[in-house]
Amino acid sequence: MIKFLHLVHLSLISLAYCDIYLHNPRGSNNRLDEAGRERNNGNRLFDSQNNNRGGYNVGSLYYYQGSKLPIEWTNQHSCQSPNAHCEFILQYMCSDQLRDGVTTTAIPSNPAQCKDYDCDTDRRYGMHENYDYYLNCRLRQRNKGLFTADQINQNQRNRDRAINTRQNPQGTRRGYECPEERDYYPYWHPTPWKDIAVLTNDATRCPYYEQESQNVKGKWFCDIPQETIHLNQKKGLLIPNNKEDCEKFSWPAKSANGVNGTWKEAPSHGLPAPDCRETEYTRDNHLGNGIGGYPILYNWTVPETMLGERCALRIRYNISTADYNPWDGKTNASHSQIKNNEGTFVDMTEKYKFTSTQEADARGYIFANNPQVEVFKDLGFDLQLAINTAQYGRTFQDRTHHFAVRPRPASLATANIKNLNVRGKRGNIVQVYPAVEYDFVPNTLEIAEGDYVHFQWTGSNTNPNNNDGQGKAGTDRSNVVLQARQTYAEGTFNHSNKFGHWGRSYPAHLKDVKFMGMSSDELQKLAILEPNQFRGEMSELDDAGTYFDLGPRKITGKGTYHYMCTRNNNFSNRSQKGKVFCQGFETLYESIGWNGGSVKTDGMHLEVARGTFDTLKKMKIEKLPEGEVMRRIDTYKRTMPVGDGLASDAFVIHPQTKLTAGDKKFQVKMAINPPASTDVSIYRSDNDVFSTWTRVDAQVSGKEANFATDMGGVYVAVYSHPVGMIVGVTLACIAILVIVVGSVVYFRRHPDKWGQLVGGIRNMKRSTAGRI
Repeated sequence: MIKFLHLVHLSLISLAYCDIYLHNPRGSNNRLDEAGRERNNGNRLFDSQNNNRGGYNVGSLYYYQGSKLPIEWTNQHSCQSPNAHCEFILQYMCSDQLRDGVTTTAIPSNPAQCKDYDCDTDRRYGMHENYDYYLNCRLRQRNKGLFTADQINQNQRNRDRAINTRQNPQGTRRGYECPEERDYYPYWHPTPWKDIAVLTNDATRCPYYEQESQNVKGKWFCDIPQETIHLNQKKGLLIPNNKEDCEKFSWPAKSANGVNGTWKEAPSHGLPAPDCRETEYTRDNHLGNGIGGYPILYNWTVPETMLGERCALRIRYNISTADYNPWDGKTNASHSQIKNNEGTFVDMTEKYKFTSTQEADARGYIFANNPQVEVFKDLGFDLQLAINTAQYGRTFQDRTHHFAVRPRPASLATANIKNLNVRGKRGNIVQVYPAVEYDFVPNTLEIAEGDYVHFQWTGSNTNPNNNDGQGKAGTDRSNVVLQARQTYAEGTFNHSNKFGHWGRSYPAHLKDVKFMGMSSDELQKLAILEPNQFRGEMSELDDAGTYFDLGPRKITGKGTYHYMCTRNNNFSNRSQKGKVFCQGFETLYESIGWNGGSVKTDGMHLEVARGTFDTLKKMKIEKLPEGEVMRRIDTYKRTMPVGDGLASDAFVIHPQTKLTAGDKKFQVKMAINPPASTDVSIYRSDNDVFSTWTRVDAQVSGKEANFATDMGGVYVAVYSHPVGMIVGVTLACIAILVIVVGSVVYFRRHPDKWGQLVGGIRNMKRSTAGRI
């Protein structure tokens, strides 16, 4: 028996139906292309535990390696609050056999029901994990060191497999998913899923998650020939889950000539450890955006090593009550009233001030289904609590439709590519819930001039026909057109004070269209979805295809651009609008918390050691070229730091306040390029309008400056000429001036001497010409 007590899922939750839904890339929630509001089969590919109305009908896009992709989702219950513990696990997998399928019927567990007796290759059925993966899970001994409450006990021999968990005690099958792997992280057996990030309420657990991820650590299993497993799967075969039992294993049991097991290590995925940090705050019972009205998201850089036409992404949401600390080791495997039950006991004695465990038991303070509790002693009645121990401590999940990750074309080998997609579906908020109405992703995009934007989205033809929206019933369509400019009467408030008004709700006139330096041909494609459509009814984009891909386009025009979708701009769909802020400099976003991390941009590298921050910091790094610095100094009528000129670009670290815990500091390396023979100093301004400058203690060597700081703000290198050098140069210049002036005066008074000097120089030139 293996014991893994430090797992995400070893915790309890107050009874609630909490959900999670992916919006970008689009989550399926087990939906395929159903025309009704409810999905047809919640067991099709995986166990989501979500509302049947969730999920998108389509979602297949492609992304380039190394491109930036915002992962957006909504979750029902709170994170980073006193009310609950929660973790988000982001993962991906790619396989040539991974697919959405063409039927909502779940893939069979009997190969005889599949074409050519091979369910892995029968493309009628959707599939993520393959048949052998599930078969090994179904026949493998479950981990009896896990908390099962009263859902599974020692006498239930038919619940002795890894498909039987506290959340799934009956072993219900969903596609080829392994329930034990689904419910617990990090998993102790091999998994095809590769980790992207772990977002947790308690970042002090991050070192454990990083070390146990299969990205970096091999996972052990009992290796038995697959032929033996296939032939004996209905004969009571039980695959051991630990080294000791595996090395004793033989099949048939106690046979001298039987097949033996080998305890074998599956190698790690050979990837970096997952990014691990704190979750962002979300409120209870909301399924909406986070603080400031912005979506909850994780900015993912698609790995350069990821490649395939058939990939999927999943998010798991582990949620538990904050009434007690589930990681303190007090949840154990014994209880006086629940016999032969592994991992069931939650000690109520201390929390409710009983004198002993026996007293707590006698009063009914037992973690079991629907306990009858004597809340008021000696009053002669009990209160029954509505508790379902299968629901206390739950994992929810969503997965995307399949998508592709492709290598960059040679022309984009070094390009910075940002994906711009569409989330949401047709209908008003009640009709689409728990999905969302249309929006662009990201809704606000900051980009440097010269970077690339990849415009791409998809829609559906099978929304419910009575859902609100413009155009042909049941259809999703989106386009991009620049908005007409805002209009304000003379003498009104400054435009920057007008919140919520990005522009008028109709397109800009053709003569005014200047959208990120794009050609008129590209703007036309964005507006009428060419080249995917050739003529037809296009007044409301009815005959346009559901899928649109402009491909990456280089952005060359600086400015702020507000754009809209002309179809989805009516009352029922509110407004589908977006904003692009194109600057002449690079902007980078990174979230760093207690676990530390690093941020690298062209010319600056921030290194934050573990424990330097005590809370999550949503950081923004801007690179300001020298010209931009001088423009702001002139605009805001500021002065330069002391010195003769700038020796670097300026870098702005947001938030521009103290960032660290206590007296701790983070490290900064900054590229500098001073003139020869000059001294370099680093200065900091407390804001990006340069109201004050303070010198920073830094080590300067060659082309790099190193310093430690606890503050955000603006950092720039300044050069100055040494005083001794300036004096020496000045004296030399004076001496040269004296010589020149004296020579002019002398030769004017003695012109015959000038002729002798010139003649002597000519004779010297002839005498040396042949000797070079």
